[in-house]
Amino acid sequence: MSENYKETVSPHEMEELWEQDLLQRYPTENTKAKADYRNYESPARDTVREFYRMNHTYQTYEFVRQKEQEFLAFNRREMSLWDAVDYLNTLIDDSDPDIDLDQTQHLLQTAEAIRADGHPDWFVLTGFLHDLGKVLCLFGEPQWAVVGDTFPVGCAYSDKIVYPEFFTANPDYYDERYNSTYGVYAPNCGLRNVHLSWGHDEYLYHIMKDYLPEPALYMIRYHSFYAQHREEAYNHLMDDHDRELFKWVRAFNPYDLYSKSPSPPDVKKLRPYYEDLAAKYLPDTLRF
Repeated sequence: MSENYKETVSPHEMEELWEQDLLQRYPTENTKAKADYRNYESPARDTVREFYRMNHTYQTYEFVRQKEQEFLAFNRREMSLWDAVDYLNTLIDDSDPDIDLDQTQHLLQTAEAIRADGHPDWFVLTGFLHDLGKVLCLFGEPQWAVVGDTFPVGCAYSDKIVYPEFFTANPDYYDERYNSTYGVYAPNCGLRNVHLSWGHDEYLYHIMKDYLPEPALYMIRYHSFYAQHREEAYNHLMDDHDRELFKWVRAFNPYDLYSKSPSPPDVKKLRPYYEDLAAKYLPDTLRF
């Protein structure tokens, strides 16, 4: 199954499957009916399970620390923000039968929904930026190390994480250093001291951490941490500062999860606004 999965599921299709799975786990009254989203047959549901089997098997504490060392050197490319968005657009392929939106359009839909609700401009920019870390796919990272729900490593895996049964294949599950409630951490040590599974959230946080307000950085870093911002499974690692800032993570989540629409935004019309907004907060070029 895993070899077939690697060969036949594109990064864009895997992202769509993950988002559909999130919508099924966390529905809202305002979402479209399930049948109105991409209609995948049962083998595709098996693909989501296989994705999480690999994710939960290989996302060990040592794997995460190695990826931090490898990618946080930021020695792969230097790009302007818009060049990075254009680069990310190369993830798009012809596998999507229902919605043919490139990454620019998806990011703009999120940002424009935030803007329409009158939020601060840094919040709007965060909506536009939040998925840029997915360039990891273009640097050769496997999909299970780019997208998917995130969770702490170095301590016991919560049964609130999606498909928790797959953690029994992870060597950390049996390692006494990592399989207790606190593992390598201390009670209420603060999430800044906790290593989460490797992916686009953590990667982009480190790229942006010197440029954006702290609420924006929390949104970027923890927007896929559903085990906490939806299930509250790791309150024992959070401190009061985390609890206060997670209000922003929860405020951001509906825009990320529920703003997708088949109607594309006018990229040409909106681009000058976002270029000016990026110039207010970010340097001319970013290191990836």
